[in-house]
Amino acid sequence: MNDSAPLPPVLIVGVDSPIGLTLIRELGRRGVPVHGLARSRRGVGLHSRYLAAGFIHPRRDAAMIEAIRRHADAHGIALLMAISEPDLLFLQERAEELPGMRLLLPPPDALHQVLDKAQTLELAQRLGLSIPPTRHPRSAEEAPEIARELPFPVVLKWADPQRAAPILAAHGIPLLKAEILATPEALAAALRRFQPAGLFPMVQGWVPGVGVGQSFYLWRGETRLFFQHRRLHEWPPEGGYSTLCESLPGDAFPELRRQSEALLRALGWEGAAMVEYRLDPATGRAALMEINGRFWGSLPLASHCGAAFGWMTYCCQGLERPPPEPASPPRAGVRCRFAFPELRRLVALFSRRRRADPLFEAHPWRDLATFLGQSLDPALTHYVWDREDAVPFWRDLEYALRSRLPGWREEGS
Repeated sequence: MNDSAPLPPVLIVGVDSPIGLTLIRELGRRGVPVHGLARSRRGVGLHSRYLAAGFIHPRRDAAMIEAIRRHADAHGIALLMAISEPDLLFLQERAEELPGMRLLLPPPDALHQVLDKAQTLELAQRLGLSIPPTRHPRSAEEAPEIARELPFPVVLKWADPQRAAPILAAHGIPLLKAEILATPEALAAALRRFQPAGLFPMVQGWVPGVGVGQSFYLWRGETRLFFQHRRLHEWPPEGGYSTLCESLPGDAFPELRRQSEALLRALGWEGAAMVEYRLDPATGRAALMEINGRFWGSLPLASHCGAAFGWMTYCCQGLERPPPEPASPPRAGVRCRFAFPELRRLVALFSRRRRADPLFEAHPWRDLATFLGQSLDPALTHYVWDREDAVPFWRDLEYALRSRLPGWREEGS
């Protein structure tokens, strides 16, 4: 294909979140005809001016595969991208039902290993990376022994949430991404909760510090793109997904980058991934938390800084050639805000609710001043808001307000 030829269209599965919206904007602004599949009409990506066409399918089933085939045939689409882990797994399992389509997904074996946090941590430890002190209970009776071995608070995490979810659901047990417990008594009670399912989460000792993410795009064994950032605020405030984050210089934490690349290469990784750490500023020590083997939540920040992971994926895995333009170093010191969750976080800081993390220190007035000051800063970037593509923000605001109305129910979901 020569450089003057039209770029082939791509279908993105899962354009409901700011991640999907970022991919649409990143590719659409470069002339790629972008199509999107959303789970409901609330999907912010459906309202982007850069979306050529979109459609809704709420479930992962045979009808979804048929809907993808019909849409691809109607629009001449041969490239497919996906965002969420359930979608990645589903599409890899059903790849033979999409003949003629190239799936721009991670290698299946590497993805399955990354999704199992226990395997990832074991491999990382063999490679010399620091990991949180971790135990894998097989019964609730192990709680006293674990309490003696690990410092409190402790965090409960599922080694493989995709496998655990249906088992827990069958017993009416909700799956929490992370649960912070302050006392041995709370740990014992939590483990007893999982006894009926016969399945238990990992128990990890708490690691102080801030979240640091190192993002890579690997292709044919070579790092084609690198970007790193730190989390400033999260929702929930004690720890979750980032609501305010900041890009870091590319030469910060060189040893950590070396370890991250060694880990990804040991996995045989190809494509985009973020290696996430908890960094203690007091000691300079960093402990591996997990690998996101997919496009991650703070992807809008990377895109604003010039680290175009979606475009790199499209070119390398889709067109089988690197992007034609030379890559410039991503900008450092850029902040990006997820507006509505950041507001929700601010409200929670002023509330008197019990904190999940007993070590968390709330500074509501300081954070309110930061929020108001940054709102006046033209250099602040955003997860959703974009003056050239504003409709997704206003529709997201509309749905957020309407969902709080008594008796309101979204149609077409």
